[in-house]
Amino acid sequence: MSPTTTAAFFDLDKTIIATSSAFAFGRGFLESGLITRQEALELYLTKASYMFVGQSSNKMDATRDRLAEMVEGWDIEEISQIVSDTMGSVVTPAIYSEARELIDHHRDMGHDLVIVSASARILVEPIAHELGIDTIVATEAEVVDGKLTGTITRYLKGQAKADAMRELAEERGYNLSDCYAYSDSATDIPMLEVVGHPVAVNPERGLRKHAAEQGWEILSFKQPEPLVPSPGAREIGIGAGIAAGVTALAAVGVWLAQRGRDAS
Repeated sequence: MSPTTTAAFFDLDKTIIATSSAFAFGRGFLESGLITRQEALELYLTKASYMFVGQSSNKMDATRDRLAEMVEGWDIEEISQIVSDTMGSVVTPAIYSEARELIDHHRDMGHDLVIVSASARILVEPIAHELGIDTIVATEAEVVDGKLTGTITRYLKGQAKADAMRELAEERGYNLSDCYAYSDSATDIPMLEVVGHPVAVNPERGLRKHAAEQGWEILSFKQPEPLVPSPGAREIGIGAGIAAGVTALAAVGVWLAQRGRDAS
């Protein structure tokens, strides 16, 4: 059988999962003592902002730099264990059932499946494994003696995603005009423009406008569902997310009130 010339490229956050992989494991990191309560709150606030309004290119860069600073010195094996232990209660319940069906459809069509993500590979790999996706193109962090140094060696954002897709297509012989790409973010317009079948999934305002102007397909995913149902997994994951959201919104409210008093 000749190798496939078609691939389906998927962004991860808010495209395959109804959350942010970069922030999803914050509770596990807090309980393991890797981050402080203040840092955990900071993660929750950033996640809440991302989920409600998305992130501009500049905000993504600022978030990257802050996270890189935060994880300096972390042990890779410990991170992997935390991610593995919390996958079932945090991320698996947040996988869109529509995304799972779409991935299965492309698999049935004989297409290669690729996750292209700005999140760190160590966070993306277990999610890809759950979905049966072998190929990952993600942000790479430097590791020395089993510990993160805080240096990002490859940052997959914007045009870098498009470049990585072209490199992979050349390596594997994909015909990009036959390929598919899925994303929610305007920062991924370069990624979507690379392929012949770009699709906006739950698009933020900027991408929705661009997709409408270009005549791109727009999909709406609404049903997070565990890949492997387990008692209480859905409730645990969603409950934790609501708790985090309430905490974040309450903190924002306090900050706004304080700001108002300071201005008066």
